[in-house]
Amino acid sequence: MAKLQPLPVKNQRPTIARQTGSLSAFLRTRLLGQDHALDAVVPYLEMFEANLNPVGRPAGIFLLLGPTGTGKTRTAEVVAEALHGSDRQLLRVDCGEYQLDHEVAKLVGAPPGYLGHRETQAVLSQQRLESISSEYSRLSVVLFDEIEKAAPSMTRILLGILDKAFLRTGDNNPVSFENSIIFLSSNLGVNEMARLSRQGMGFLQGCEALSSGTGAAEARERKLHETAMFAVRKRFAPEFLNRIDAFLTYRPLGRDTLEAILEQLLMDVQVHLDVRLGLQTFQLCFTDECREFLLETGSSIEFGARELKRSIQHWVLQPLASMVIHKQAPPAQRMQVDFSAKEGRTVFRLLR
Repeated sequence: MAKLQPLPVKNQRPTIARQTGSLSAFLRTRLLGQDHALDAVVPYLEMFEANLNPVGRPAGIFLLLGPTGTGKTRTAEVVAEALHGSDRQLLRVDCGEYQLDHEVAKLVGAPPGYLGHRETQAVLSQQRLESISSEYSRLSVVLFDEIEKAAPSMTRILLGILDKAFLRTGDNNPVSFENSIIFLSSNLGVNEMARLSRQGMGFLQGCEALSSGTGAAEARERKLHETAMFAVRKRFAPEFLNRIDAFLTYRPLGRDTLEAILEQLLMDVQVHLDVRLGLQTFQLCFTDECREFLLETGSSIEFGARELKRSIQHWVLQPLASMVIHKQAPPAQRMQVDFSAKEGRTVFRLLR
């Protein structure tokens, strides 16, 4: 009989970590496999918390590089969670929505005399920035996602924000980014990085060697960073890059990291059930066979941890939804989630 592993109760974090070292420790439990990125971000958070951050510029500016699904967007989310208690307490600008110059006007609002001046609310306004701070921290987290997709005019807008932490909206209102930490994510160079990751190593075994400390692994990691930076320098002007505090290249995820991420995602499934179903919820227990199946179907160098999320949604959440609709999942019961190789699907059984 398959060995059952019930999920532990997921701890909720309502406030900022103020004890010495606790902020870094918390971030490492929420973003796995990218400790080097957190090591670069945490000092800027601590400088702001100690009121020693530079005057007249954002608290920190980071360009996050690397393959999709390795944790770039997640970095901004876990920082927001650490500061404000929720990973949704941030301002995210999807740069794919601003690929044309006239669309960039939505960021600052239409100026007087232009059509839609009164109706267009600026995305980057002082009110929006203050709304994503909290009683626990006055530091706002701003994410410009996939910055390479934005029109060149957005880069010009960002020059003033990154240099002087200042922006003037279309209706001539000033906006200060001095109490903000800014993340810019990019997928530039990912195809070349994926090709390098495959050379001389398997995906699940070899990628783990990146953190082994060997000379070959360090050289490969250095080459990944150089590849990403080469693509970045081709895309952005030096005056833009000179305003960035740190360039962080995210590593492809190895087997051990993916296993840990899978456990986090399965705990998130249980929390999702508890929140959405309320008193009608039930407890899930995943077998080792099911975990291995989800890991195999959800492991991909092209999509990283996002493939795991899709695998869980397809093989766990969708069948569960059908069971809930047809009253096959009694509340307050334990449900075993197994994988049947013979049937080629996940199997759900009530445990008495």
